[in-house]
Amino acid sequence: MSLYETDTIAAIATPPGDGGVGIIRISGPEVWSIADQVFTAMDRIPVSRRDHGTFAYGRVLDEAGEEIDTGLALIMRAPKSYTCEDVVEIQGHGGAVGMRRILRRVLDAGARMAEPGEFTKRAFLNGRIDLLQAEGIFDMIRARSDRAASAALEQMEGRLSRRFDAIYDAFLEVAANLETTLDFVEDELPDDVFAGIAQLMDRTFRDLDALLDTWDEGRLLREGARVVILGRPNAGKSTLLNTLLGFERAIVSSTAGTTRDTIEEGFVLDGIPLRIIDTAGLRITDCEIEAEGIRRAEAHGQEAHLAIYLVDASVPLHEEDRARLQKLDPDRSVVVLNKVDQGCRVLRDEWPSANIVESSLIRGSGIEELKRAMAEQLERGADLQAPPHAVISERHRQLLVQAHREARQARTFLDQNVEENAVLASEHLRTALEYLGQVTGRVYHEELLDSIFSRFCIGK
Repeated sequence: MSLYETDTIAAIATPPGDGGVGIIRISGPEVWSIADQVFTAMDRIPVSRRDHGTFAYGRVLDEAGEEIDTGLALIMRAPKSYTCEDVVEIQGHGGAVGMRRILRRVLDAGARMAEPGEFTKRAFLNGRIDLLQAEGIFDMIRARSDRAASAALEQMEGRLSRRFDAIYDAFLEVAANLETTLDFVEDELPDDVFAGIAQLMDRTFRDLDALLDTWDEGRLLREGARVVILGRPNAGKSTLLNTLLGFERAIVSSTAGTTRDTIEEGFVLDGIPLRIIDTAGLRITDCEIEAEGIRRAEAHGQEAHLAIYLVDASVPLHEEDRARLQKLDPDRSVVVLNKVDQGCRVLRDEWPSANIVESSLIRGSGIEELKRAMAEQLERGADLQAPPHAVISERHRQLLVQAHREARQARTFLDQNVEENAVLASEHLRTALEYLGQVTGRVYHEELLDSIFSRFCIGK
C-alpha cells in the first residue's frame, strides 16, 4: 500500500524558461477528478475514461471555463507509471507564465505542490525502483560528460543494484548458516560447515572490495575535478586556458599582471568534467588588488585536485618559481616548461619526481602531452579507460566501509574460535547487513530519504 494513498501531487516537470513544450505532472488517487476539471478534450471524452498510454488533444480551462492553453494530456494508469500511481501529464506551450497558470489551476482543483524529488520518492516507496536506481536518475540529470551519463544509465537500469544485492544475499546466507549451527550440538555438525561459511565470506569480500575500488572513478564523474593554473606573470597561463577551451576566454597580453582575478570555465577531459581556473601571476607586489588576486590563486592551489604550474623556460629559473615548485605535491601537479621554442634554460632534473611537459603554447605544441599528463594524474585509482560502468558514490562508500568493518570482525571471530564466537559473528554480520541495506533501500528511515530526494528538482 502506498504511503501517499490519499494525497495527489503536481509540479512543473520541465526546466524554467522559454521552450516549445512545457509539462505539468500530476500523480495520486485524485488524478482523474483533477484532470477532468482542468482538461477538456476536443472529442469530449473525459481523461478519466481513456486508456493507459494514450494522448488526448484539447484545452486547459480555468474555473470559469475560460481557455488557459491548448495541448495534450498523456494518460498513465497505475501501476504502469513512473510512480506506480495514476498519472496524467498535461503538455502545454513552454514558458514560465503559461506553465505557472496551468499549475495554479491544477492546485486549485485539488492537488498539492510536490516536494523536491517526491515523484521519484513515490517510485521508490511503491517498489518501482530502489535507492540506487533513484540516485542513478539524479546522476543522469546532473551528468556533465558522456561517460558520466553512461554510468548513470547503468545504475538506473539496476546493474549496480544487482552487485549490491549479491553481496547482501551472500552475507545473509552466512548469517543464516551461522545461526543454524547454534541449534546443533558441536559433534553433530559436519566438519566442513564452518569452512564453507568462511569460503563464502572470503569470496564476498572480494566482490565488496571491487565495488569500493570504483569510488575514485565515481567521485570524478559526479563531482568533477578542480584544476588550477599557477605560475609567475607572463608564463602563459591565460594562453593555456584559451588553448584548452578552444576559444579566447582570457585576455592575453605581454604586460605582466594582466590577470588580477580568477577565471573559471568548464572543460571535459577523458570523460572527466573539469573546472579550469586561471589565476593571477604569482609574484611579490605592492598593489593591493594584485596581492588579493595572488592570495586567491594560492588558495585555489591548495584546494584543487590538480595544479598545472607554468614556467617560462626561455629564461633561467626564477627563485620564486624554485621555491613554489619545491612545495608542489608530485601526485597532484603537472609542471609545464613553456616557450621552449625560444630555447630551454631550465633543467628538468631539478624535480626528478615531478610530472613535466615541455611546450610552446603560442605555437600549439605540447598540448596533447599535457592533456595526457593531466589525465594520468586525475585518474589515479580510477580505471577510466575501461568501458563506462556504474560506480559508487560517497554515500555508498561510507556504508560499504562500515559494512566491510563489521563483516571483517565477524570473519575474525570465525578464525579465533568458531564454535564459541558464532553468536558474536552473527551479530556483526547483522550489523553489516543493516549498512548494506541502506544502500539499496532494503533498510531506510525518513532522514535517509529526505537527504537523498531533497537534492532532486521539484518536478522529478
